[in-house]
Amino acid sequence: MTVLLNIDVPDVETATTFYTAAFGLTVGRRFGSDFVELLGWPAPVYLLTKQAGTLGAGVDRRRYDRHWTPLHLDVVVDDVDAAVARAVSAGAILEAAARDAPYGRIAMLADPFGHGFCLLAFSAEGYDALLA
Repeated sequence: MTVLLNIDVPDVETATTFYTAAFGLTVGRRFGSDFVELLGWPAPVYLLTKQAGTLGAGVDRRRYDRHWTPLHLDVVVDDVDAAVARAVSAGAILEAAARDAPYGRIAMLADPFGHGFCLLAFSAEGYDALLA
């Protein structure tokens, strides 16, 4: 098995600019003008143009203001503070400043399309620190 990450966005070029600048991802393939593959994480990322107001799932319509979802990305980095600066300069919104936790250091952000994500640097113990 493998995992693919699909991210709906209203404008694939703006999203490509954000994700390449914020995370150092590179463009793999372009499937027309509204579907881009990004590489550089363990799983490929596919940016898909889906207009706001179109049906997302069930009866829920897509919206690109800040929204909650039960699934979000945790991007593991070596230096949370440097990663926050890079993401914010690319257009991310910092929602909770970097803080230390028993398992490492974490910050909470949103991309320009309302999708939340965390930047996380694990301590030597990682999540095992929560078992003590």
